[in-house]
Amino acid sequence: MRVAIVGGGPGGLYLATLLKGLDPGHDVTVWERNAPDDTFGFGVVFSDETLGSIEGADPVVHATMEQRFARWTDIDVSFDGHEFTVGGQGFAAMSRKELLEILQRRVAELGVTVHYRTAAPDVEALRREHDLVVAADGVNSTVRSRYADVFAPRLDRRRNKYIWFGTDLVFEAFQFFVKHTEWGTMQIHGYPYSDAGSTFIVEMHEDVWRAAGLDRTEHEQLPPGASDEYAVARVGEIFADELRGHRILTNNSKWLNFTTVRNASWHHGNVVLLGDAAHTAHFSIGSGTKLAMEDALALAACLHEHPGIEPALAAYQQERKPVVESTQRAAQASLEWFENIGMYADQEPAQFVFNLLTRSRRITFDNLKERDRDFADRMEAEFARHQGSAEVTPAMFQPVSIGELRLRNRIIVSSMDMYSATDGVPDDFHLVHLGSKALGGPGLVMTEMICTSPQGRITPGCTGLWNDEQRDAWRRVTDFVHRRSTARIGAQLGHSGRKGSTKLMWEGMDEPLETDNWEVVGPSPVPYGEGCHVPREATRADLDAIRGEFVAAARRAVDAGFDLVEVHAAHGYLLSGFLSPVSNRRTDEYGGPLPHRLRYPLEVFDAVRAAVPAHIPVTVRISATDWLPDGNTADDAVEIARAFVEHGAAAIDVSTGQISKDERPAFGRSYQTPFADRIRHRVAAGTDVKVIAVGAISSYDDVNSILLAGRADLCALGRTHLYDPQWTLHAAAEQGYAGAAAPWPDQWAAGNRRPPTARTDKVPPRLQLLREGARADVHLRWRPRTAQSVS
Repeated sequence: MRVAIVGGGPGGLYLATLLKGLDPGHDVTVWERNAPDDTFGFGVVFSDETLGSIEGADPVVHATMEQRFARWTDIDVSFDGHEFTVGGQGFAAMSRKELLEILQRRVAELGVTVHYRTAAPDVEALRREHDLVVAADGVNSTVRSRYADVFAPRLDRRRNKYIWFGTDLVFEAFQFFVKHTEWGTMQIHGYPYSDAGSTFIVEMHEDVWRAAGLDRTEHEQLPPGASDEYAVARVGEIFADELRGHRILTNNSKWLNFTTVRNASWHHGNVVLLGDAAHTAHFSIGSGTKLAMEDALALAACLHEHPGIEPALAAYQQERKPVVESTQRAAQASLEWFENIGMYADQEPAQFVFNLLTRSRRITFDNLKERDRDFADRMEAEFARHQGSAEVTPAMFQPVSIGELRLRNRIIVSSMDMYSATDGVPDDFHLVHLGSKALGGPGLVMTEMICTSPQGRITPGCTGLWNDEQRDAWRRVTDFVHRRSTARIGAQLGHSGRKGSTKLMWEGMDEPLETDNWEVVGPSPVPYGEGCHVPREATRADLDAIRGEFVAAARRAVDAGFDLVEVHAAHGYLLSGFLSPVSNRRTDEYGGPLPHRLRYPLEVFDAVRAAVPAHIPVTVRISATDWLPDGNTADDAVEIARAFVEHGAAAIDVSTGQISKDERPAFGRSYQTPFADRIRHRVAAGTDVKVIAVGAISSYDDVNSILLAGRADLCALGRTHLYDPQWTLHAAAEQGYAGAAAPWPDQWAAGNRRPPTARTDKVPPRLQLLREGARADVHLRWRPRTAQSVS
């Protein structure tokens, strides 16, 4: 092949070495606009997986890199004078300049033509003259811009300010300095890359940056390669204690806003994107250089394995894009955490550090326990101490109170509509469904949405509490839960609004009934989506009547023996419809700005709270974002939650979306937890109000991680309990917990251990294991070789 590579950074050069190594007959040419000794940044970090791939693909490059690595296993966190060290992580870094030199020598050895200080020819000309054109020209890729209609790039410019420095202070580990200043919270991300230097990145919210006067040079046009010397001086003053008299090193060091690059497609004809041209991921979770070299490994392999350019590029995108998107999801969580770092300023130091370490959701409590058991044990002990508990247990098994309701543990069976009632009356199915969940060990079991009237049902199969027959049927369920389990049970009350009069879920979710429809009402005559009912705008008389129905249902819930009442103001049902500007277009006192949209939901909540005895907590479920450009946002959710708390909500159950069929949720593991986190710290902090996280939480490790980091007080799991009704008991057994927070029913006690699996008679090589264990150092520090040789 004739291959043109636009961009002579590590990704482009490494691809050139791989292609020539696979087939010396390839004609590979690289164009790089900078000089060979120009490089921006200081160190680059690699994972063990990437290094293993590099070793297998080009042992020469790997062997040379290996000689230059700084290696360590620790992460050090300094948080306002409190010092923490976490071991067992595993890092390798080297100078970016040395990496480029290695790759430049290697491409020269292999006969690759590299044009330094030379802009690449027009890409159309390159396409005609070459079999393949690789755009490795960085975040501001001109090739990507040329074909933007095909690649469909999305550039997300973030709000934090950061600046890239080096220092002659050699850190011994990955180093976080988090500092509360008079202007706000600032942080340093640092790591060693050689015997002589370290990278460190200073980052802060733009508001903090301006308050500190660091925006003084904002409008100055610095020449190419020049650094912001005012920033150097100010950072040196602010972080004088952390730098301990060492120098700040610069290399084109300027204040920047991180831009996340995503592309719908990575290839167009014989043009393909690589590295930052295709994607970026925030520096707080890894290295763009690492990702670019992984791209090169995959692209070279696909070109080698497939007979033509088109199938090879398609295979490359299919292989790498999901991996990169997973990395970007973790990076997005990490960068958003740092954007909101000031929100955690009042956390206990140990909890703050755990929160920082688990911010991307890639590292969890179990990960840390496996790598550094002492640190993990300390986190559990700190959590127990902070809860006032004398017993150190997994976080999920620490007791908790919602109002005056005491729960044995922090697991909730989330509300899940079953669509299996007749005329609103729960039957044996609901008894078995909810009873089995209660026997499975959670602290609290929530019913499905119990509708307040026949017109407030979603489907003909929804349960209700609009008559005494339904009340008495629910009493059968609550009596079983109280008599046979240690769980408590809560009733979720709601009105379907514009999402009512639809088929059962398995017959056609959100599809209108074909016969026996009933009239639906909503805040405004706006349908849930195409093909859905157009609701009648609720009148004052409608609103008064519906509020009265909520009150009557709440009183019946108390009479039925429920321990908790939740007002459902989420998921696009009636109260949620009032809260969202997507569905609420009213021009009266119940429409318009958020305080007006809150009025009716708060009227209903107040009426329910007044109807329920004080010892029974009343909670509310909200949708924290509509996942739509013109809908409610996370900031709106904070104000909505604050209003309900001021009106007496004992807990905020934080869900998202379902306000419109047009929503575009960012699904992923624990994807709704950041919204709970924000509400917990901005609304519930310093109060007795509890915050419940829900949404794709499926493992006890994720639950413990969420709780230990302080992102929520309880976790609600839905589908997980459908898969395993005894999930909480099994989680206890797998963690070796056998305490009072998860007692097995006497009838099931014989099953409280994991069943045995296939036996093996293999004898492990114990002496070898001991030797390997002796080599595994949880706390490996990086120290300059000169110092090591002296010692």
